[in-house]
Amino acid sequence: MAEHQNVARIRDGYAAFAKGDFATLNELFAEDLVWHVGGRNQLTKDYRGRDEVYGFFGRLLELTEGSFHLDLHTVFADDEHGVALVATSASRGGKSVRINEAHVYHLRDGKVTEFWDASTDEYALDELLG
Repeated sequence: MAEHQNVARIRDGYAAFAKGDFATLNELFAEDLVWHVGGRNQLTKDYRGRDEVYGFFGRLLELTEGSFHLDLHTVFADDEHGVALVATSASRGGKSVRINEAHVYHLRDGKVTEFWDASTDEYALDELLG
């Protein structure tokens, strides 16, 4: 069975994020994207629109001293939904975390319209970010 096109699009999005390739991310993210960041840390909120989401990415990299990294394990997707299983790692001030997460996407016409993550240890990232 052929891979759904949204699997490749999401996988390509992770590669683009790792390279800071915003042109590719613009092709993946809807302009009215909503990015939900849970937890109880200084970055917790709903980010609306690509510019706010990109600002969140920048702040996350700044707070983690450039160490934030996503190790993509697998992606599942259909026309309207996607799930990526990842390992997130980051360091700050001599402390490090590695957390398994599921990233959940809503898609419309091949573009991500909404994002959530489900973490195996959300408090670890909260403690790291403050």
